[in-house]
Amino acid sequence: MIKEELYSRLSRDIDGSTSDMIELQKILTAIPALAPESGGDGEEKKARALETVLRAWGFTDIERFDAPDERTSSGIRPNILVTVPGKRSDKRLWIITHIDVVPPGELSLWSTDPYEAVVSNGKVYGRGTEDNQQDLVASTIAARSLLRTGITPESTVFIAFVADEETGSTKGLGFLLDHEPSLFRKDDYIVVPDFGNDRGDGIEVAEKSVLWLRFHTTGKQCHASVPAMGSNAFRAASHLVVELERLQTLFSASDPLYDPPKSTFEPTKKEANVPNINTIPGDDTFYMDCRILPSYNLDDVMDEIHAITAQMGKLWNVTIKAEAVQKMQAPPPTPADSPVVQMLQEAVGHVYNVKAVPVGIGGGTVAALLRERDYPVAAWSKVNRMAHQPNEYCEIDVMTNNAKVFARLFLSEGGR
Repeated sequence: MIKEELYSRLSRDIDGSTSDMIELQKILTAIPALAPESGGDGEEKKARALETVLRAWGFTDIERFDAPDERTSSGIRPNILVTVPGKRSDKRLWIITHIDVVPPGELSLWSTDPYEAVVSNGKVYGRGTEDNQQDLVASTIAARSLLRTGITPESTVFIAFVADEETGSTKGLGFLLDHEPSLFRKDDYIVVPDFGNDRGDGIEVAEKSVLWLRFHTTGKQCHASVPAMGSNAFRAASHLVVELERLQTLFSASDPLYDPPKSTFEPTKKEANVPNINTIPGDDTFYMDCRILPSYNLDDVMDEIHAITAQMGKLWNVTIKAEAVQKMQAPPPTPADSPVVQMLQEAVGHVYNVKAVPVGIGGGTVAALLRERDYPVAAWSKVNRMAHQPNEYCEIDVMTNNAKVFARLFLSEGGR
């Protein structure tokens, strides 16, 4: 049960916080928070700016759990935890968002500076404004509404801001789970607002296995006018990309829980080979992003990939090495009737007037790290799916209403 009078007070406070939400979006967007793998210096500057705002807004219980990373100028990757005590310390609710962003990509595709939050037509544009600042800001504002109204939540509330979500989470939530395992309890309610759709009616309870692959082809470089003197690594790799389409047939099972319902195998990034047109490349490297139904073992997938690369290497007189850049076998799903799912269904239904249902996804979130350690967790947000796109934006009304969903969770006494 939820005391509706208390929720109304929180809701009104959130409605009056629009300017503060936009201002925090502007502060965060102006500070690139890119992982070293993406050519950045980590999240420390952005974390310090966020901490300054948190303290100015009245949060006093703020902890840092910094992961060491000598690749950054600060030597660390920051993870921040804000606590708001509840009526009962044995009931605990988490909202976990991430601080880091992905690079903006081709700047000519942006209508505005990706690192300047621009407000137009009810939207905030800029890199990171949706992924994941929309719900970072929304959860923070929802928690602040508790402080400003003097309302004590039913459960102790933890608002976590983690690093490194976009490149593997080893310095973020993965670090916390490995080095600070006492932070979490098996009966915690954990929400990760890093998945959603434009209706807000999907609660993610399952993810596909993730397999990121690097294919390095080694041939023999030569002048393009005498191709017989070499072995064209680029041509061999191109044929390999086509041959890897066989994986769609080899692993063709379908599961309607997931969207899309089948495993996907997509070639993505390609590294430069030679700088000039008249040289046949002796080396070529490309990458593949595979999202695979949990019913398949990733070792079996790798066996088939190695068989295909061996066949193509022999056919084109090259050596092909396939290695996993990231390999994560999907854990069992969160039960669809778990308390955290039921709490979300009630809150989302109240705010958005939709029936939210459990779903599985191909994308990876940090929820998988919690599931593999047997923590029941649900991922939910209402978003416009602008993550990683040029001209990324979030809608101000959605940010506000998502904050109301979180506020309602704070007042929930738990699942049925």
